[in-house]
Amino acid sequence: MNKGQFFLGIIVASMIGGIIALAGASYLSKQNSATNFTDKQNTSLVNWLSDDKFIVPEGINFVASAEQVTPAVVHVKSSVTVAQQQRGMDPLEELFGFRQPDRRGAPRQGQSSGSGVIISEDGYIVTNNHVIENATKVDISLSDNTRYTARVIGTDPTTDLALLKVEAKGLPYVKFGDSDQVKVGEWVLAVGNPFDLTSTVTAGIISAKARNIGILRDLENNLQIESFLQTDAVVNPGNSGGALVNLKGELIGINTAIASRTGTFNGYAFAVPTSIVKKVMDDLLEYGTVQRGILGVTIRNVNPELEEELNKTLGVSRGVYVSGVNDGSGGAEAGLKEGDIIVGIDGVETESVARLQEMVARKRPGDKVEVAYLRNGKETKVKATLKNISGDTKIIRKELPKRATFEGIIFEDVKDDLKNRLSISGGASIISINNEEWRKSGAKVGFIITSVIGSDGRYRISGAEDLNNVLADNKGEEVVILGVYPSGQEYYFEVKIK
Repeated sequence: MNKGQFFLGIIVASMIGGIIALAGASYLSKQNSATNFTDKQNTSLVNWLSDDKFIVPEGINFVASAEQVTPAVVHVKSSVTVAQQQRGMDPLEELFGFRQPDRRGAPRQGQSSGSGVIISEDGYIVTNNHVIENATKVDISLSDNTRYTARVIGTDPTTDLALLKVEAKGLPYVKFGDSDQVKVGEWVLAVGNPFDLTSTVTAGIISAKARNIGILRDLENNLQIESFLQTDAVVNPGNSGGALVNLKGELIGINTAIASRTGTFNGYAFAVPTSIVKKVMDDLLEYGTVQRGILGVTIRNVNPELEEELNKTLGVSRGVYVSGVNDGSGGAEAGLKEGDIIVGIDGVETESVARLQEMVARKRPGDKVEVAYLRNGKETKVKATLKNISGDTKIIRKELPKRATFEGIIFEDVKDDLKNRLSISGGASIISINNEEWRKSGAKVGFIITSVIGSDGRYRISGAEDLNNVLADNKGEEVVILGVYPSGQEYYFEVKIK
């Protein structure tokens, strides 16, 4: 059966909305002494069975692993504002230049769901990027029905991963395992919330490793990383972001995609291995964005089709063919040339493009890797310094948007990509509302305030702090709040500032 007979799809739990967050970058640096999840897990108060104490029961027994993992796999529900059919404008709307929808035209909240895995006792959660992408609000439900609102610490579309945070302590979490040590044929469990059936556990085996199925193709700069663990454990819509664990209850992958003709499970599912997950989560925790080290070469799998295209015999049946080398890249500086066949990175065999990408994706700009390659049948090893997309070795830090709080409402600066999409120069997003009068007036989470009209005129809002100052200056007055939803629908409401 050829690939064209399969519909390869990500299990989409949610795909639109805005970003939820409850603290800035300074909070992370001050509140978290650990800068990676190995430290966080090792210093946790939660006791987990260590390798030397774990004993696999006689025969096949999934009970211990399921009982250990299930409490730490959460239900992720993402909300998005959906625009409704609009009606004609009244004179007040024409004056403001904004539309106030009636009940039939008011924005409504759409919702979809997926899964997530708690990876530290203080509330950090890993999920898929496509589960929370553009969400205006992210709600987390534990297996005991405890609920939280999460903020998004960071996302990485190139690996389809995201890091969330809830404000809690002493939570159950899943310990990272070593996906490099996973063997084909090994028993595994998939834990998640398929079809909104919470805390569902299925069993299967690892069917293959380092699978590239082309679901992340065409991303910007072609930096997508696909080196999935393949399993026959049953995974369905809603499992996205859930846990793939071994019999010790260790996390070895994040369930992400299925191969299916129908959109439901047809026998194979795919998970991002923890070799990638842990590095991405550590980067998002420490820097707010993923640090991607690049070798700077264009690569293809060695196979008979490539030999036929090149009209020559390559002399090996597996490996990674270098079809181009970027000027000034780490690969070029190390001496790699078109026609070389890379067979190893840091002593690990790179039998495919997916395996090479996985090995390099574990590194950051400035890191050195040992590259083993064949040229004219002779193997050579060189050290190459990885660079970032800009061609240097700098580490990039991404600051979280600034926030302000006024009368129980938390506002946040609008992110640049959202401003560009909506063609606005500034504004402040409503992140949370703990004010009944604002709720009754029509304020909703995700709404972007761009202007405030008070007794002294109209104020253009540049950001959260600016809005806070404008509202403080209008205390005791009735003001008109104007803005736009992430969907692009304009809206306004009136509220009295106390």
